[in-house]
Parts: sequence; C-alpha cells; structure tokens
Amino acid sequence: MMPTTMQARCVFLGAPGAGKGTQAKRVAGMVDIAHISTGDMLREEGKSGSELGMEAKTYMDAGKLVPDQLIIDMVKSRIQKPDAASAWILDGFPRTLPQAEALDQNLSNDNALTHVISFAVPEAVLMGRLTGRRTCARCGAIWHIAHKPPAKAGICDNCGGELTQRSDDREEAIGKRLEVYRTQTAPLLAYYRDRGVLKEIDADRSPDIVFQELLTQMQ
Repeated sequence: MMPTTMQARCVFLGAPGAGKGTQAKRVAGMVDIAHISTGDMLREEGKSGSELGMEAKTYMDAGKLVPDQLIIDMVKSRIQKPDAASAWILDGFPRTLPQAEALDQNLSNDNALTHVISFAVPEAVLMGRLTGRRTCARCGAIWHIAHKPPAKAGICDNCGGELTQRSDDREEAIGKRLEVYRTQTAPLLAYYRDRGVLKEIDADRSPDIVFQELLTQMQ
C-alpha cells in the first residue's frame, strides 16, 4: 500500500486517451503529491481569455502541440510553487525532446526525476476512447458514452453539470494528435530508457488493474 506522503517527481507519458490523466488524479487523491496537468492549465487559460490561453487554444483545437517555450516557462513556474516543493506528477509534459532536455536542465540533482511512467495502448483503442469521451463543464469529471456513461445522457452524475466533447476529441483532431505523438513524443521513451528511469505499463486493461500496477511501479 502506498504511503499518504511521498517524495516522487514523476512524468506520465502516453498517447492521448491512454489514461495518464485519470491515473494521475487518482494517485494525487491518495497521496500528498501535486498533479500538474499542462492540458488543464492551458484550457483554464483559454477559458480566462488571456493572451496565452487564446494563443494556446489555436494549437490545441487543431490537434497540434503548443510551442515548447510557452509550455516550458509555464511548467518552470508551476513546479516552484509550495505544493510542488518535493513531490509532483507532470501529466502532458514533456512532449518533445527539447522540452525533456529543458526540464532536466531546470531540475537540480536533489530534485531530479524519480519516475517516468509510460502508458501503452493500441491506437485503435485510443480512437474509441477519445471520440466517446465527455467532460463535465462544471467540475471537470470525465465520462464515456460507452464505457462510463452518466445516469442521464449529457448530465454529470457528480454535480449536474453539462457534459461536452472537447474540440480536440473530435475524430479529425484525434488523428492529428496521434500523429504528433508518434513523431514528437514517442522518442522520449528511448530518452528516458537510456537514463534508467522509464517504466512501461500496459494500459489497455481495466483502470483498477492499471492503477494497482502503477502504485507498485511508483514505490
């Protein structure tokens, strides 16, 4: 059983829909660790209408990666906050080799990565997961029209908020997102394997089974 506190600095890797965000939230709900989702951070900026958010939204809606420097600066600022002083999970960053190298350069030896977890799922499965995914506009809970439907279609069971489909979860954008992952993010597996910190999980299984293996890998 995982302790309630931990000193872990983790990167969760995986293609869109692999479940890394869901698992990161689950771990963060169990132990004292900051879950840092760059996607969530950028979507919040987009909702606020800030210049950063609007710029990022144009890339995200097209299924493209947000430019490296924009993300790097945002993550550097976030991991320096008090709640992330000793333990955090980066979900959605790094996504390119330059981002991974920039992260390494900004971490001291005492604050280096302890775990990099890769969630592996076949692309055909990912497409089905993403096109059916719905997100609550009010509380952020994630549902699925086939695998985890709400009791009432289009309404969140948790808070009664409206369920919506993210613009980047539509089929055309998903195809582009998967292509970007193959060409720009997948090379990170070799990068982290060479550093001896990579662990790979078969995430094409039930979330509970994946979670139990994840707890084992993070100890």
